[in-house]
Amino acid sequence: MAVLQLHFWPAEILRVRAEALTPEEFTPELVQTLEDMAETMYVEQGIGLAAPQVGISKRMLVVDVPVGEERVSNLRALINPEIVEKEGSIVWEEGCLSFPSITAEVTRANRIRIKYQNPLGEHCELVAEELEAVCLQHELDHLNGVNFVDYLSPLKRKMLLRELKKHLADEGIEAA
Repeated sequence: MAVLQLHFWPAEILRVRAEALTPEEFTPELVQTLEDMAETMYVEQGIGLAAPQVGISKRMLVVDVPVGEERVSNLRALINPEIVEKEGSIVWEEGCLSFPSITAEVTRANRIRIKYQNPLGEHCELVAEELEAVCLQHELDHLNGVNFVDYLSPLKRKMLLRELKKHLADEGIEAA
């Protein structure tokens, strides 16, 4: 496995709707890319990562929201995901690997149902609640060129992005 290069705000790929994967793209190389994405997510201590965050404009993501008191790993890879049902609402303090050092409260659906394909191309369905639902909605937003800061007021967004710009400069991270 390999750790992939993260793309940080304001990288253009974070603003573009990713393309669906075609049946021909379900290959061993796809499985390897998903494994590399998971490795990158773990190294960066995240719980979710969408392909555009590592420079791949394809509709795929990985999430691992630990479950239970033992916090057991629950790694999932979703390809061509689509939310088909939303219920309730929850406010969660979100962060993002492409926006290091900043967090903000975002309101999302508390329960969602998603249709997607697994790495073998099989059609699947998943019902997620609370943190897993929040994480999946956050990552799916990346596939649509939407970022969590887009849900904030213009003033709050401006303040946080100024803070992020300073953090990236202080860390010597190339922002685009």
